[in-house]
Formats: sequence, C-alpha cells, structure tokens
Amino acid sequence: MPVAPRSLMSLGVVLLLLLMAVGGLALLITRMPLASYKGPLPPLTAEEGEISDHLYRHVRMLADSIGERHIWLNGSLARTGQYIEDTFSELGYRVERQSFEARQVTVSNFEVELQGRKKPDEFLVVGAHYDTVVSCPGANDNGSGVAALLELARLLRDSRPDRTIRFVAFVNEESPFFLSGEMGSRRYAARCRQRQEKIVAMLSLETIGYYSEKSHSQSYPFPFFSLFYPDKANFIGFVGNLGSRRLVRQAIAAFRRHTEFPSEGTAAPGWLTGIGWSDHSSFWREGYQAIMITDTALFRYAPYHRQDDTVEKLDYERMARVVGGLVKVVGQLAGT
Repeated sequence: MPVAPRSLMSLGVVLLLLLMAVGGLALLITRMPLASYKGPLPPLTAEEGEISDHLYRHVRMLADSIGERHIWLNGSLARTGQYIEDTFSELGYRVERQSFEARQVTVSNFEVELQGRKKPDEFLVVGAHYDTVVSCPGANDNGSGVAALLELARLLRDSRPDRTIRFVAFVNEESPFFLSGEMGSRRYAARCRQRQEKIVAMLSLETIGYYSEKSHSQSYPFPFFSLFYPDKANFIGFVGNLGSRRLVRQAIAAFRRHTEFPSEGTAAPGWLTGIGWSDHSSFWREGYQAIMITDTALFRYAPYHRQDDTVEKLDYERMARVVGGLVKVVGQLAGT
C-alpha cells in the first residue's frame, strides 16, 4: 500500500526535528569560546625551557628511578609519595597526608594549599594521580600529570590568589580501584562534601605528554567526535560532562587567550567513552564541577598502559607550553 503524502510529510517533520536535536546537542558538546591556535609554534621562552627541564626531571624520577607504582609492588607508592612530599616541602608548602587502608595497605593522598586572600573558603583543586597499572612505568600515565602538578605548584607558589588553590596528588586511580571506594580521589572528594567545602572547580591532570603532527594520529571514541575535531594529535584537550560545561568553557577560554598552543574542548554526557576516565569523575559524584586536561591517552598514545610507556616517548617542550598555559587557567579561576 503506498504511503499517503500526509504520512510522508509527518515522517519528514520528525526526521527534521531529530536532526535539529542532534545538531543542537553536537553544538552544545563541541562549541567552545575563542579559537584553537593554528600555525607554527613560537620558540620556547626561557621560562618554558626551565619548565621543560623540570618536567623531564620529575618524569624521569617517577618512571625510571621508581618505575611502576601500585600497592602490589613493595614500597613503590611509598617512594613516590615521599618524592612528592619532599618536592612540595622544598617549594615551601606544608604537606597534609590523607591516609587510608586499601587491600590492607596504608595509602595516601598528598595535599598542599595556597591560601586565598579574599575568598579563602572557596577552593580550586588541581590534582593528578600518581599510581600506575601493573607492569607499566607510567611516564605519560600519569608521570606527566604529576610532573605538571609539581610544576604548577612551583610556578604559582608566590602568587596571591583570591580563592584558595589546593594541589593534590591522588593515589589509586588505576584499576581495580577506579570508581571504587578505595580510589584516592573518591575519598578526597567525599571528605570535601562531608566538610561542606565549597569546591568551585577541579582540574584533573591526566596524560598530557604525547603529541604528533602526523595526519590520522588522533582517534576518538564512538559515535561522532571525529566529525568535529582534528585528526592530528597536536592539541591539549579540556574535557568535562554537561554539568561542568561552564568550567570547560572558562578554562579553555583562559588557555586560548594566553597560550599559543592548539587546544580542543568538549562538554559531553559523562557516560560517553573516555569522558569520565580520571579523578574528575569523583568530584562529579559529589556535585562539584570538574574537568580533565589530557592529551586523550589511548586515543593517540599507543604505549598506553604498556611496558613501553617510557620517558623518551614524551614531548617535554610541548608539555612546557601546556603547563605555561595552565598557569594562566589556574590564575584566572582562582583570581590571581
């Protein structure tokens, strides 16, 4: 039986509305303020050169001198924690440990604060996890994030922010702890909520060390991200859920305004593949806005979670540019 013209018209209207809804959602997810930097990267400044050297030194300590870092390798987490604590202390911070039991092993988060002047009871948390999966030295995942955390603490130590900045190294982000009650950031975020602390933003530094200018070096999770984002793995990503869209936009706008380095942002449903894959998801659970800053990990980096995630794979000069830009992001969010 032929379809009546009115039925065809109704079907067309439904399809049009569906396309409009999908297009609107795509714009909501992908549209970011300002534009990503394009063109040749300028020469490193003297400060960026120093940042690059420090990043390399931190990653080498974590991935070479210590190596894989988890509770099943005797003492590796303790050695890592001691290095983080010593580095913070040498920078002039007072370090607080948040210790708890996981699989009958005492593990710790490490926190330092830069006291806010005008709004000391409002907090910006900058965090990175320092553990690795088994049999992985973790240069990029997440030696790069920890190195950036330590450098940001150094670069901002003499600033006078309006809000209090907390730098936190989290334990137990990797499997089998991810999303469990033994995850360091879960314990930390839950304590913040229990204390009714006003966390205005959380930035999770997660695998920020690998870049490539080759075409098709960047992939994306299903279903549609490849339609909106570049195929070269030469950018840093700002990733959040829909509830953190405002924070994603604030952070990437600050980065783009001050940094000559490619950047891409997305604020997508948290259940989509990869969107919640780090410590920022612990803060979503407690109702806080939180985002991940990442090179996208396995979507560009073949050694992800493998034995060859090693020091020489990373691009420390590009990392330095990213960290320099993140100084501006943290400064704007905290009001320095």
